[in-house]
Amino acid sequence: MATEGRNNNSLEENLLVERPDYENEIIRIVRGSYSPKTAQTMLEDYHGSDVAQVMTSLNAQERKKLYRICSAEMLADALEHLEEEDAGVYVDEMDLKKAAAVISVMETDSAADILRELEKNKRALIIDALSPEIRNDIRLIASFDEDEIGSRMTTNCVVIRDNLTIPQAMDALVTQAAENDNISTIFVTDEAGEFSGAIDLRDLLTARKEDTLDSITVTSFPYLYAQETIDDCIEELKDYSEASIPVLDNNNRFLGVITAQSVIEVIDDEMGEDYAKLGGLTAEEDLHEPIGQSIKKRLPWLLALLGLGILVSSVVGVFERVVAQLTMIMAFQSLILDMAGNVGTQSLAVTIRVLMDENLTVGQKFKLVGKEVRVGFFNGLILGVISVVFVGLFIWIFKHKDFSFSFAVSGCIGIALLLAMMVSSAVGTLIPIFFKKIKIDPAVASGPLITTINDLVAVVTYYGLSWILLINVLHLS
Repeated sequence: MATEGRNNNSLEENLLVERPDYENEIIRIVRGSYSPKTAQTMLEDYHGSDVAQVMTSLNAQERKKLYRICSAEMLADALEHLEEEDAGVYVDEMDLKKAAAVISVMETDSAADILRELEKNKRALIIDALSPEIRNDIRLIASFDEDEIGSRMTTNCVVIRDNLTIPQAMDALVTQAAENDNISTIFVTDEAGEFSGAIDLRDLLTARKEDTLDSITVTSFPYLYAQETIDDCIEELKDYSEASIPVLDNNNRFLGVITAQSVIEVIDDEMGEDYAKLGGLTAEEDLHEPIGQSIKKRLPWLLALLGLGILVSSVVGVFERVVAQLTMIMAFQSLILDMAGNVGTQSLAVTIRVLMDENLTVGQKFKLVGKEVRVGFFNGLILGVISVVFVGLFIWIFKHKDFSFSFAVSGCIGIALLLAMMVSSAVGTLIPIFFKKIKIDPAVASGPLITTINDLVAVVTYYGLSWILLINVLHLS
């Protein structure tokens, strides 16, 4: 068994040792004395993401050498794996001719995003150096706001007219496939450019000459409008399983497509934004963001929460007599606060997820509130009973208090936990519903606010019950 263990360890060590170090390999090629043609041939063996990772490790002079060595296609592939801000910096370092060549072979949505990062003069020069067709496509995509679906679409797709015969459609496919690689779905438009439907590549390839285009066209194919906001149709995007989804203008004319990769990026970005909002940020932060900008994003909510925090502290001050007479209960304050906060956060997460459905009725919203309160009640009941037993035993055994005193305190804690968790469940559901009603993003306002309100609920519940039950009813002070 020991030998087998050594062999396994040896195998793992060999695998670790033999794993290629692509980054250093690429750096050696760039810094080497190879001829440009030889270096390009060697670099063609590496994935675009590997080249992209290396760019940050090279100095400006070495990157310029890389730009000269690599073809436009290779550089475009690498830039596709970078954030727009970083890609924009590297495009800005290229000479005008190379930058235009790289932009021209990129997906139009990515190209438009990168161009937005450049200074106005450089951007204008690059756009002017593009072919008229690509220039028009990029300007079209750049005309949409960043939160609109149109800003994420690409014109890299095959589009044919609905009056073609099967052989004519095949010829159009072959012609357009030379310039577009998204060919698994062919989109059909009428004479006015209005979207008619879509054809699966396999159906077109297996169609007979005498078949009509209408017979293989799917007219119930999903589509989106370019001016729809990403927030409004994020649920639709999640439900679609198509490789490309057509994007239309308000007159139902076909503009382009949003690809599966773009859908993933959209959902990922949206989740990142929601995560940031739940933390009380107005937008996501990144590693390179200036400190002042980060402070500006975080400070407004922190100031508001400071005021609420002072209110919570003031409420604790109201119960100063309770604490003075029963100092032991202070030790269990965090238990109530933490559990109330946890329950409120769970209800908040569920509610925001449900509220993404714009068709939710008032009745369904009340049903959601009722469900969350019931869940909070039963969870609070279970945890309250557990707290009564264990906290009571803890006080009795380790604090050397008499049995009745120990379980009177633990009983108060159990009841407070039950009530705090039930109320916090309601708060975690009602607040985001309220913000949604008054047209405020519930993810922005709910997270930090609910945490502080739940603290207030927990403090009032815990100390209020202690004052009523332990001091006024049981006279334990």
